[in-house]
Order: sequence, then structure tokens, then C-alpha cells
Amino acid sequence: MTQTTEFLVYVGTYTRGPEEGIYVYTFDAATGALQYQSVAAGVVNPSFLAIHPSQRFLYATNELGGESGGAVSAFAIDPASGNLTFINSQPAKGTATCYVSTDRTGQYAMAANYGSGSIIMFPIQPDGSLKPDSSFIQHEGASRANPARQESPHAHSIMPDPNNRYVLACDLGLDKVMVYNLDLPNGLLTPAPHPWAQVTPGMGPRHFAFHPQGQYVYVVTEMGSTIIAYAYDAEQGKLDELQTLSTLPEGYQGDTTGADIQMHPSGKFVYTSNRGHDSIAMFAIDESTGLLTSIGYESTQGRVPRNFAIDPTGTFLLAANQNSDTVVSFHLDPVTGKLTPTGHVTEIPRPVCVKMMARG
Repeated sequence: MTQTTEFLVYVGTYTRGPEEGIYVYTFDAATGALQYQSVAAGVVNPSFLAIHPSQRFLYATNELGGESGGAVSAFAIDPASGNLTFINSQPAKGTATCYVSTDRTGQYAMAANYGSGSIIMFPIQPDGSLKPDSSFIQHEGASRANPARQESPHAHSIMPDPNNRYVLACDLGLDKVMVYNLDLPNGLLTPAPHPWAQVTPGMGPRHFAFHPQGQYVYVVTEMGSTIIAYAYDAEQGKLDELQTLSTLPEGYQGDTTGADIQMHPSGKFVYTSNRGHDSIAMFAIDESTGLLTSIGYESTQGRVPRNFAIDPTGTFLLAANQNSDTVVSFHLDPVTGKLTPTGHVTEIPRPVCVKMMARG
């Protein structure tokens, strides 16, 4: 059996016109090159994407404010071409819907509303369509350590743990990583026995990633530009802080914010993006302790890398530079964890999320 060398890449964007939306590319894992395939046009601000475990469906947030608020939209993935066909959407009952994921079995989609500080969960039908929400939680309170950014709750990410028993949600406005019980039979999220982990005030937890073996969780903070390592008790859903490191070079004084975090498939490395410093920070993981060691920084060759993705083979990284309208391809050394530009740069308007899957 030959190894798959071609993958599908889906790029979510901030849109300005009806001809823009979710872009579909093929990715050659021999060279790191992207080839344009199609666009699911007319999707408004599909700023974050999630691929269903079956790889038959894709879900996108519609990051909107105003009275109508945000939404989550469902798409069918054509098994031959990878092209997207709109199925339906459901209101997210909040504003600036910024993150979507599915549970590990693909029965539910869950989303975070940044603007209004809430989380929501939708049952997924066999045809991939979303039913109205089965669970909605409004976060309460505020950290206020950063008055300009933490005047109210701001849920920024949500994802189940590897055992599909608990759901974690970073709330930037609360300076907390929230933990919920995942009740699949009833489609409910309820506070876990250890309902949150406190983050240093003013840091603003944004995104997180689980170690492949599930015993560690890594959180990137937005205002603090730090990465926090936690030990994770999968039985209790409990987070215990191990370490906090800066995601920036020592002495850096410029304006910058932390954005995304991605785990290498091997579990040996974890990466974060810096918007302002415009780089990927690289860390090696001691798998016996979960502790991190910085192994350097690589320019994303563009401005404001909001999101990035690592291909399933762990040998390439794609960085989405929102303010440069580019996705830049890097070779990833699976031994050292270091990044090297491939020379392939793809122009895409306002790219803000990249997701990859094997083709066919």
C-alpha cells in the first residue's frame, strides 16, 4: 500500500464579497504546493472550520455581530473532488462565533461565541445537517485584569478531550479554561467536578491542544503571548498547571498577540503563532513530564498569522497570514521540529483558518 501524498486543504476567510467564502485546494505532500480547486462562495465570514470525523462533512462558523448574531453552517464534502455543498445553518445564539469542533463520534458540533461569551452544541443528523441547539451555556463574570479586553466573558475555543468525556473551553474574558461534562445521550454540557482552571490574570486564554496520548493540555494565551502546559487527569477532567513559557524571543518589545496552537502528530512538538511578531514559535515536549523547551521561531513571511495547520504526515506546516492574503508552506523536520520555507506561497484573500484531510 502506497502512502497518501495528496491532501485536501480547506481555508476559511473573512469575506467582503459574494464571490468569496471557503476555499478548497489540493496539497502535494511531496512538495508542499497548494493547487486551487474551488470555492464555496457566498458564505459570510467562515472564520473557523471543523471536519467531521467521517470526513464527509465540514462545519464553519459565521462570525457575525449585530442583532442577528453568529451561526454555524454545515457542508457536504464531495468524496471525489473534495468540493463543498451547503447543507444548512443554525443560529449560534451569540455574537462573533469564532470556533467550531465536533465530538469524537461526530454526533454533535459545538461552537464558541467570542462577542457574547457563550458556548453552544448542535446535534448532527446522518446527512450532516445541524439540528437546533441541544445545549447552550452563557458564561458569567469577567476578569477585568485587562480592562480593554476582559470587560465580559469571551469564549474563544471549545473542543472535547480525547476520551470524549469532557469538553474544554477557553474564555479569554474570564482568564479561565472551563471544563464541562459531555452528556452524549442527552446532548448536554454541564459543569464538570473541576469546572475550570484559573489562568494568570490578564493573559487571556485563547486556543488549546491535547497531547496525542491525552495526559497533557497546552494553552496559548492571546494578550500574554504565553504557552501554558497542564497535566490532564482524564478521569476527573482536571487541569494542573506545570509550566508557563513566553512564545516570543527574549527582549522582544513590539505589539503582538498569541493566536493559534497545533500539536505535532508525534506528540514530540507543539507550535503557536504570534500576530505582530508574525512568527511560529516552536517547542519540544518532554513526553515523560509534559514540560516544554523552546526550539526557536520561524517567520511566517507575512502579517498576522491567525491560524495554521500541520499536515497529517507531520512533515509540512501551512501558515495563514490574514493581513497579507497568503498561505505559506513550510517543511517540518520530524526529528528536530524546525521549520524551513518550501518557497510555495498561495494568495488567498484574508485567510484565517486552515484545515487538512487525506484525499480519497
